[in-house]
Formats: sequence, structure tokens, C-alpha cells
Amino acid sequence: MNRTPQIGILGMGTHLPSAVRTNHDVAREAGVPADWITERTGVLERRTARPDQAASDLAAAAVAAACRAAGLEPGRLDLLVLATSTPDELGPATACRVQALTGAVNAVALDVSAACSGWLFAAKVAHAWLATTPGARYAAVVGVEAYSKFVDPAHRGTAVLFADGAAAGVLGPVPHGGFRGFRLGSDGRGAHHVLIPGGGSRIPASAQSLADGRHHIHMDGRAVGGFIAEIFPRIVEQALAEHDLELKDIDAVITHQPNPLLLRTVADRIGIPADRLHITGDRTGNIGAASAPYALADAAALGRLADGARVLLCVFGAGLTWGTAHLTWTGAPSHHTHLTARAPRRNPVPRTAVRP
Repeated sequence: MNRTPQIGILGMGTHLPSAVRTNHDVAREAGVPADWITERTGVLERRTARPDQAASDLAAAAVAAACRAAGLEPGRLDLLVLATSTPDELGPATACRVQALTGAVNAVALDVSAACSGWLFAAKVAHAWLATTPGARYAAVVGVEAYSKFVDPAHRGTAVLFADGAAAGVLGPVPHGGFRGFRLGSDGRGAHHVLIPGGGSRIPASAQSLADGRHHIHMDGRAVGGFIAEIFPRIVEQALAEHDLELKDIDAVITHQPNPLLLRTVADRIGIPADRLHITGDRTGNIGAASAPYALADAAALGRLADGARVLLCVFGAGLTWGTAHLTWTGAPSHHTHLTARAPRRNPVPRTAVRP
């Protein structure tokens, strides 16, 4: 009898640009005190790509790092799925750029667009591909954003949160555990809450669209924050109930990182222990589709995921989109690249959170 193969993570890799923007740097242009950013978001610093770096450059570095961690040459990849809201171009797929940069010459390359939920959506695509495609064994799944190219530095609601970075995982056969229980969702009625309105077929690039700031990120922070506060508890409850589990059965909760203060507030409300919610957004800002895989890779690199650890992945983002999956960790190594010293850990005094 044919059995569906068990598919998990063989290696993780991340890449953050080396240029750091502190809260003091952002505050000067956004017209707010640096402490205002810290106290309302929990973000301490974020990274910015160089002018000559695009999303594909960041993603290629993360994929290469993940392949090194997995002990796999990129040429052995059968699939390369990239999730982003900030592609190199409207076409071709940014995954094709990454394929060329990494030498993944035998991989089918494609993009997935699900905003900050994108990496988990892409992982579902890769999981199904590997489970049903004869001969396919290895897939790289990478989330990447170059948000700094699209942020208005004078807009405090977005400039304080959004940043650049990439994180990737190599998926393949594992002897036990791996992914199970993907549950994804979307509600397009909220698509207008956060978007980059210009540059597509609805508002093509023009002198007027540039003058109107249509190529910057636009966000209704209150609406997005309300969505996260509602969806995060709901999808955690559903994911646990579906597998007859309780929070005490979960070793680590890995989420999208939109706003560390908001995450901690909601997690505390639903009873997630602080030591099981892995926060990285204080050091990276919101790096969109890269946020959840970066947090997963970071937890692994810090030794917080023992072999056999039960991980609950939770994502939510523009679209509106959301998703969960259970992952049994199988001891995969994690490689970080181009990181400078981390910002000091501290818990800011909560005030009113900047949304998301």
C-alpha cells in the first residue's frame, strides 16, 4: 500500500541586510519620538536593503543558507516556491530570479502571493507537490520582502513597522513528524485594508500615481490590528481542536511578526506562555512573508526546538489571509547570514499599540 511520505524541514536559512535603522533613525523622518515607537510597537530596530538589492538578492542568500544547513546542493532542488508582496518585477516570477542566482537549475520555480501569510501558503504548495509528484524529493520555500522600497518614511504608521529580510526552509522526506494539518483561509472583503495600490493593472504607474503616493504601502492600522486580535485566537483554537490538543501540548508557537507588543498582548489573553511564543519582530520589524520562517529559524538556531518538539505555526496578513499548521521538529540546523549584533532584549511599557 502506498503511503503519503512524511515531509518536514531539513534546513533553515535567513538573510537580513546589514544596514540597521534604529528607532532614532526612523523617528527623525516620521516626526515622532523614538520612545513612541518602542512603547507602541516593541520594535527596536529593522534592516534596510541597499539601493542595488532587490527581493531576489535577499531571497537567494536565504535559500543558499538553507541549502547549506540541509547539506544539499541547490541543483538537487525539485521545486522553489517564493512568497512575497514586493517582487523584483510584476513579471517574471521572482522565484525564477532566485533560481538563476542560486543555481537551482532543476527546480520548478514559482511565486505565491499571500502577503504576510505567504510562506505558510507556499509551504502548503511545496508539501502537496512533494507528496504527489513522482521523483520529487526536495523543495525550497522562501519568504522575502523589500518593504523599504515601498515605505513612505514620513508616514509613522508604516515606517516604524515595515522592513526588509528573507527566510527559507528546505522541505523533504523525514523519518518521523514533519508537517500536518495545514489550515488556510482568505477573506477578500478586507483586501483594501493594507496594500500597495499603484503599479498594477488597476492603477498603472504614471506621473500622477507617483505624485499621489500610490506606490507606497497604505494601511488602515486600526482595521488590520482588529483583524489580528480576532483571527489569532480563533485560528489557534481551531488548530488545537482539530487535533485534540491543548496549549500545554505545544512546545513553541511561531507566528507572523506584525507588531511585538500586539502579539504579546493577544497571546497573553489566550493563555500562550511567554516562553513559548517566539518573538523576533523586535529585532527585524515586520518582514512580511519572511516573518514566520525567520522566527522559526531563529528559534532553531537558539536551541529552543528540541528534536520532536511540537510547533504550532500561525500566520495572518493582507488579503485578508491567515493559516496554521502543525510541525513536528526533526532537528534541522539553521544558518543566518549578514547579521550584526542584536538589539538588547527589553520589554517596553505598554501604551497604545500602533496597528497592526
